[in-house]
Amino acid sequence: MTDIHITWHEHQVARQDRERLNGHRGCVIWLTGLSGSGKSTLANVLDHLLSQRGIRTAVLDGDNVRHGLNASPNLLRETHGATFAERFGLGFSAIDREENIRRIGAVAQLFCEAGIIALTAFISPYRLDRQRVRQSLREGDFIEVFVDTPLAVCEERDPKGLYKKARAGELKHFTGIDDPYEAPEAPELIVRSSGERTPEALAAQVIAYLVTRGILPATVLDARETGG
Repeated sequence: MTDIHITWHEHQVARQDRERLNGHRGCVIWLTGLSGSGKSTLANVLDHLLSQRGIRTAVLDGDNVRHGLNASPNLLRETHGATFAERFGLGFSAIDREENIRRIGAVAQLFCEAGIIALTAFISPYRLDRQRVRQSLREGDFIEVFVDTPLAVCEERDPKGLYKKARAGELKHFTGIDDPYEAPEAPELIVRSSGERTPEALAAQVIAYLVTRGILPATVLDARETGG
């Protein structure tokens, strides 16, 4: 049901105008996978390589976003008070994860409509939440990239020591241990990050896909420093 007090305003500068200026289409590259799978690393390598080619990008990273837009109650309590913090702060329960992804999807959509490639790196463990983001965008704008890394490899990496804490019972609702991860059933792209290929090679795979989809011009493939 639409709120009768809210009206959508069309902008004088259309998305197509912005994309023409940028020289490429906007889209949302949604990197999903377990903690430690390499999502953030891949997003940042992609950001670097695409920026070198003059492509306009923005990175939305799970940890960084939870320092601001999706801050926890503990982070908000000191500046906004207990009532505000409890209402708007996000933890890691299923419903909090749902709202976390909803907010990120809305921000990513804004970047996309501005003709920018939004690179998101979130566990986003539930298929329904990812599907809702997909449905909120224009057809073809949502590119789900499954960073397929075995749980054992993620645990071995354990860059933040979170798996160790989860196994010891010190960390509850941890995806892959006591909370589920629902892998994509039909992602646009699967990249396998188990150590055999460099992040640069994985980024090259994503870039090549974007070219085949017509999101990026073929000229971005002329430079071969991607390590592919």
